[in-house]
Amino acid sequence: MKSLLFRLLPLLAFTFALALAPLRADDDPRTPHLKTADDERVAATISADRSKLTAIFSDDLRYAHSSGTVDTKASYMDALTSGRTKYVSIEYQERNFTFPAPKIALMTGRAQVEVAKDDGKTVMILAFLGVWREENGQWRFLAWQSCKLPDAAAGTGAAK
Repeated sequence: MKSLLFRLLPLLAFTFALALAPLRADDDPRTPHLKTADDERVAATISADRSKLTAIFSDDLRYAHSSGTVDTKASYMDALTSGRTKYVSIEYQERNFTFPAPKIALMTGRAQVEVAKDDGKTVMILAFLGVWREENGQWRFLAWQSCKLPDAAAGTGAAK
């Protein structure tokens, strides 16, 4: 009897886990709202629209660039609106959302990003993790972490 219980335990645990598993992110009603919020973030970042960025970014924003530089909301907005950093394009190759906790959404994927700075333009493929937090009923952008991928790993052969 004891050995039967030990053989059934993994099956019971798996069944229990499936029963408690959250909806797939594509089926989650929050996903369309987050996609819209993120599309607005990308547009505001490219246009360097201070008022829109202020509304989208959480006051607690931590933005870790693929270079290793880390910005706060104030320093990142200053870099964007002063023109020191100009995003020319941000094109997602993959963007997924998961919901690990109430009022928290993780956004993961890959994007081709073109950035213009004083020393020229750079096109790179990034793997990223973005964090959104619901604050007072609105999704706000809380954190970003990215790393550069080699062109072959991204599968796109993007220009350098």
